[in-house]
Amino acid sequence: MLKARYYQNDGSEGKAQALPEWLFDGVVHEDVLHQVIKAYLSNQRQGTASAKSRGEVRGGGRKPFRQKGTGRARQGTIRAAQMRGGGVAFPPIPHSWRQRVPRKVRALARRSAFNSRAQGDRVVLVDSFAFDTPKTKTLVEMLGRVGAEGKVLVLTDGPNANVYLSSRNLPSVEVRPFGDESAYDILWAHVLVIEKAALDNAEPSAMHRAAMESLSRGEPVVRSRERAAEQEQAERKKARPLREKHSRRVTGVVAEAEAPITTKEAPSKSKPKTKPKAKGAAKTEAKAEAAPEQSLAKSPGASESELDVATIKLPKVADMAEFLAQFDNESDIKALQARDSRKTVQTHYEVRLMEISTGKKG
Repeated sequence: MLKARYYQNDGSEGKAQALPEWLFDGVVHEDVLHQVIKAYLSNQRQGTASAKSRGEVRGGGRKPFRQKGTGRARQGTIRAAQMRGGGVAFPPIPHSWRQRVPRKVRALARRSAFNSRAQGDRVVLVDSFAFDTPKTKTLVEMLGRVGAEGKVLVLTDGPNANVYLSSRNLPSVEVRPFGDESAYDILWAHVLVIEKAALDNAEPSAMHRAAMESLSRGEPVVRSRERAAEQEQAERKKARPLREKHSRRVTGVVAEAEAPITTKEAPSKSKPKTKPKAKGAAKTEAKAEAAPEQSLAKSPGASESELDVATIKLPKVADMAEFLAQFDNESDIKALQARDSRKTVQTHYEVRLMEISTGKKG
């Protein structure tokens, strides 16, 4: 329960008074406040700004000078936007800036504004405003006794002409009958000075009752489903690998690669003879035969540690995903990665290491 400071007519401070729960429930809805304040400021605009376009300016029926031969840029009329005395490009047109805000939203914003001031200990209750005649000095002295500094909003129990006339020449003081203030008026003020009788006699309006009833019903089922779907999508997005967008082709190849890679079969003698190859190609084949690749297929009794990773020939970039799918040991993959200096294949190593680590955790 929120409380506020209380001052008597003579300026002496009394016991802190509890604020009514139907108005001060301690909940501040910032989104609703933002919506209502924006609508309030938009509704203050007159929307009367106007200017003439090139079609509305008088004159300019003839071409100012001939098309060619003058050395100047061609012009069709002296009333164009770039000419002196011409019209305005995209001129403002008078229109209404008014925004409609539902009554329940306005009531919720008003209650949120009261709660924001009460939580900061910026609500002051006074016994009464007993002003026999309008006197600005009397009002200033009273606000000084209760410790109201800066912008002050005074809420009286019904219309009080003497208090209103006393505050007219004070730019930082506004006087309103309790119930006529808006959320903007409350947030504008640094301190709220409320007459105690105004709170005692106040009752929830129809807008407040409707807003409270809507809040008690909770969130609609459709919105709760949408919120759950959004949370599930966010969690799924966090669980994706960091480099997934760079390795779309790699993930598809890795999923299909299950059979071990074996060395190429020697060409059979029954194949027809081909044309004689160039000298460069013959030399390349001779080198390949001199240094044969090591087969990845292991014997049934061989272990992973017996595989000599240092002598394995690394394939092309397009075949890296299928090549790395044969390794289940992180140390072997890291050893291959240390040997490989190509930047384009580093993503394949990281994807395979991540698959192995996630498989162990699972």
